[in-house]
Amino acid sequence: MTANDLRSKSIGLVLSGGGVRGMAHVGVIRAMEQFGITAKLVSGSSVGALVAALYANGNSVSDMISFFKETPLFRYNFLTILKPGLVNTERYINIFKGYFPDNDFAALEKELHVVATNLQKGEEEFFSTGELIRPLLASAALPPVFTPVTINNCLYGDGGIMNNFPLEPIKNKVEFMIGSNVSVIKQVDKKSIRTSLQLAGRTTALMIYAINRAKIAQCDIVIEPMELDQIGVLDKAGIEKAYVIGYDHASKQLESLMKN
Repeated sequence: MTANDLRSKSIGLVLSGGGVRGMAHVGVIRAMEQFGITAKLVSGSSVGALVAALYANGNSVSDMISFFKETPLFRYNFLTILKPGLVNTERYINIFKGYFPDNDFAALEKELHVVATNLQKGEEEFFSTGELIRPLLASAALPPVFTPVTINNCLYGDGGIMNNFPLEPIKNKVEFMIGSNVSVIKQVDKKSIRTSLQLAGRTTALMIYAINRAKIAQCDIVIEPMELDQIGVLDKAGIEKAYVIGYDHASKQLESLMKN
């Protein structure tokens, strides 16, 4: 496939959840830009929803990096004891309005789909029209750190709970699918599963990957760097590292694709 062949196709981009590792998505987008590849439709879960929204909004890669560096994960005045969760997610609404002043899916440059979990119904729900910021916050509200977000009188949490790789809304609307998965799984040794917390984290990661593995395989190209396993989900110090890892892997895979 030549670069012109790919550029002539309608392209969909799916971005998984995965906390700070999601900065690799920004690196993937940078690599796409350098190859002249633009996604027509984009879908995301959790941190992937945030990156997808910034991309759909027309923000530059530097804007995206700034967004994640400058948005505080923990502010003492955002902490709450009145809601389930440590940090009041809805306190981020005004911060998000600085990037999405129209607060509407219709104001975006690209078609965007984000998934969140309806915690009361036990169902995934996709959002692509109407108010933008609350669905974004809901999709990224990782429990038990962030409180659920109220939408239409229902409580919503992290999209990755039910769907960490939201391929469904766009898979039949495009000719070529690019997937970026940062919730990577690789073999670990016994010392990595010595505590109850480590065991819980490992089993949760395995369940999330198993649920989404078949969908990931449906993409025409998948960027899934195993090195991201070294970066903690909430480790803000890993932002730059994750970005570089995503960029390097995407660049190599796109270059290889163009040669075939």
